[in-house]
Amino acid sequence: MNEVRRAAAALDIRGLDVYYGHSHALQGVDLSLDTGVFSVVGRNGMGKTTLCKAIMGLVPVSGGSIRVRGEDITRRPPAHIARLGVGYVPQGRRLWRSLSVDEHLRLAGGMRPGAWTVERIYETFPRLAERKDHGGGQLSGGEQQMLAISRALLTNPHLLIMDEPTEGLAPVIVAQVEEMLLRLGEDGDMAVLVIEQNIGVATTVSRNVAIMVNGRINRIIDSMRLAADRELQQRLLGVGLHAELTPDLDVPAAGTDVKATPKPARPSGPIRIYISNPTPPTRWSQPAPIARIEAAARTLSTQVARLDDSARRKREPATSQPSGPPVVLVVGTLDTKGAELRFIRDIIAGSGLRTRLVDVSTSGKQASCDVSAQEIALNHGRGGSAVFGADRGAAVTAMADAFANWLRRQGNVAAIISAGGSGAASLVAPGMRILPVGVPKLIVSSVASGDVGPYVGPADIAMMYSVTDVQGLNSISRAVLSNGANAIAGMAKARLDQREARDRTAATGLPSIGITMFGVTTPAVQKIAADLREEFECLVFHATGVGGRSMEKLVDSGQIAGVVDLTTTEICDLLMGGAFPATEDRFGAIIRTRVPYVGSVGALDMVNFGPPETIPERYRGRKFHVHNPQVTLMRTTAEENERMGRWIGERLNQMDGPVRFFLPEGGVSALDAPRQPFWDPEADAALFRALDRTVRQTGSRQLIRVKQNINDPEFASTIVGAFRTLFGRAGARRRLAR
Repeated sequence: MNEVRRAAAALDIRGLDVYYGHSHALQGVDLSLDTGVFSVVGRNGMGKTTLCKAIMGLVPVSGGSIRVRGEDITRRPPAHIARLGVGYVPQGRRLWRSLSVDEHLRLAGGMRPGAWTVERIYETFPRLAERKDHGGGQLSGGEQQMLAISRALLTNPHLLIMDEPTEGLAPVIVAQVEEMLLRLGEDGDMAVLVIEQNIGVATTVSRNVAIMVNGRINRIIDSMRLAADRELQQRLLGVGLHAELTPDLDVPAAGTDVKATPKPARPSGPIRIYISNPTPPTRWSQPAPIARIEAAARTLSTQVARLDDSARRKREPATSQPSGPPVVLVVGTLDTKGAELRFIRDIIAGSGLRTRLVDVSTSGKQASCDVSAQEIALNHGRGGSAVFGADRGAAVTAMADAFANWLRRQGNVAAIISAGGSGAASLVAPGMRILPVGVPKLIVSSVASGDVGPYVGPADIAMMYSVTDVQGLNSISRAVLSNGANAIAGMAKARLDQREARDRTAATGLPSIGITMFGVTTPAVQKIAADLREEFECLVFHATGVGGRSMEKLVDSGQIAGVVDLTTTEICDLLMGGAFPATEDRFGAIIRTRVPYVGSVGALDMVNFGPPETIPERYRGRKFHVHNPQVTLMRTTAEENERMGRWIGERLNQMDGPVRFFLPEGGVSALDAPRQPFWDPEADAALFRALDRTVRQTGSRQLIRVKQNINDPEFASTIVGAFRTLFGRAGARRRLAR
């Protein structure tokens, strides 16, 4: 009999019905779980918590069956179900406020023998060990959830039911719960049923996800497909589009050909959002006048042009839909550059692309466009009042923030173009920089012949000099603006064609990884890239400040799946005032995304300056090496290396993803080697000591010393082996999340 139970599914539910009075809460639910982690998602009120309670015997079952390892537990008492090996982490934690952490765990321990003991819980959750004498009511939300999960694990269940385990938790705690679920799934000691609202967590921890709608399992879908398809999330779960969800929607599975059900037509213009009482009412309030209600209403864009139908038909292809096809954004200050921007818009529309004219002027004047300045201003944290003020500088800054916030919410941008002077470039460039690399971005401006670094930053923004000021249409401005319009149209069309081709061949693509390089670490990077090129698309970034920022921008946007940060020299220039500094957010993308990270101390022996005459007076008398007439290198001291070691170590401690950081004891660059000008073992030792003292090493975060120089082939092979191991371990989780 025991052999039969082990071979049976961990959980098998057939035709489960549950009523609350006359309300049919669960309607013929069928669900099976063999091993690992399985997620159930759905909106509030769909029956997910009722499903958990039915399994645990906490609500009466009207029909159907529930089997755990082959044994029927339908209508059994909760205590009996728990003794059979079913653990439960309820929504809301349900802890005793007066019992200490240790008392909670001692009460739960001993029900069933197994691998989970109180001592193992304290090893797994060190925070609980620190708080073992605190009462349940004294714990933070994250600590309470740790305790609720630990209490269930101590029963050593075959099946663990978790109802909303990440509800109300801070992102860092959510990441810890997610990591723990992944470990439980990998260990294989128990099956885990997770009820979850967080789509990111649900799709990361589970290979397949069940969608629950109106008390039924609507379908079971591959988590990779659900995580990658925002439109599918909207259609199935109402994520971001609740008003348009059809509750009993039946989406065809992959590979099937089912005719689409006609959708109700959307409104053909902007939607007005009304507040019935613009001022909170009191018992003496009179009904608000209609004119006042109308004045207080705001406009919600439905992403259609606010133009008459004939004008729209002239600009848009007949087959385009208001919210579906990609659009080219034409952005600028329509109060002063209206004619020029419409000239650009008409050329792009004439090429067959859908366009949207966006006004970011701060004068408050109304203009005929698709997205008004007033609508953009509503995206500022303090609303339109922060944008349309008397101080023009403050207004431009606020509008730039509002436009960037608005642009983050646009999911169908094929390209973006702007034209104007320095003010327009300052308004639009911050928003452009947040768009993913690869989305065409072009600014036609009179400032494009000077230093464009402040506008471009780490993004792939193209800037075109306008020759004449963007002020009126003439023979010169028409030629330049036409070139810009046709250039952005060509880039947009080419990218859309490439996207279609890429979608057809996506299964054969290699994951992209970022590698940082400097001239003095080139041999190591060349060998690493050569060894990894069969498994990864290797993107090499020149560590010149903007190079590191560009790499991390791609990490933040999800276009880089792992990082070999061999050359962290930008930290030298940040802390010592060199020519190629990082920003304070160096390593921030790694911290936020938790991608696999292999790093080292490449070229931390040098600060970069220009020609010798540009070196600050305070550094006179130091050890220098002239790299070329335009670049002079300064050797870092032991004190400076200690400072850098502490700075880097503090950032490494914030990384929750898999981290291996290598210390080459034979030297950190080609110049830091025996008989080379920057060879200084004492300075390197100070750097390594500071890292040793600062970094809190764990199973996933390790410092590793290697005897060789950073450019020795053996060192490069060690880096390659470590990265393959880390990516193989984390890659499976990341592929699930996609």
